[in-house]
Amino acid sequence: MEELTHFNEQGRAKMVDVTGKTVTCRTAVAKGEIHMSRETLGRIRSGTVKKGDVLAVAQVAGIQAAKHTWELIPMCHPLPLTGIDISFALLEEPFRVEITAAVTCTGVTGVEMEALTAVSSAALTIYDMCKAIQKDMRIEHIRLLSKSGGKSGDYKIEE
Repeated sequence: MEELTHFNEQGRAKMVDVTGKTVTCRTAVAKGEIHMSRETLGRIRSGTVKKGDVLAVAQVAGIQAAKHTWELIPMCHPLPLTGIDISFALLEEPFRVEITAAVTCTGVTGVEMEALTAVSSAALTIYDMCKAIQKDMRIEHIRLLSKSGGKSGDYKIEE
């Protein structure tokens, strides 16, 4: 059983001390999706959403979110990220935008939270930009697909 390291002697939350950890290349890939109507997906595809280029703005939002994860998630460390790639797939049946974020760094702690935050922020941005067209869009299935580097080794989801 893994030792819980986020608590101090008083049982209160603390940021884990990573001072003695080995610097390694860390990667993480996360994915999520936002479900919508045929009309909303068509407007994204054709670039006719009044607020602008939905995917371009969502891409920048995802990148910014990954870089600022440590400011949003209380126990995350600030990390010198070396790469962030956000990609989108516009899919039908069901109508949705699939979002994938790949994050890398050379450091002492992993980038899973950065990848998950990037996907979440990109999905929220798509929602924000399209909510005048459709309010019942659904953000779903945000998950870690894979991670590598660090003491715990590699992980890959079985989908």
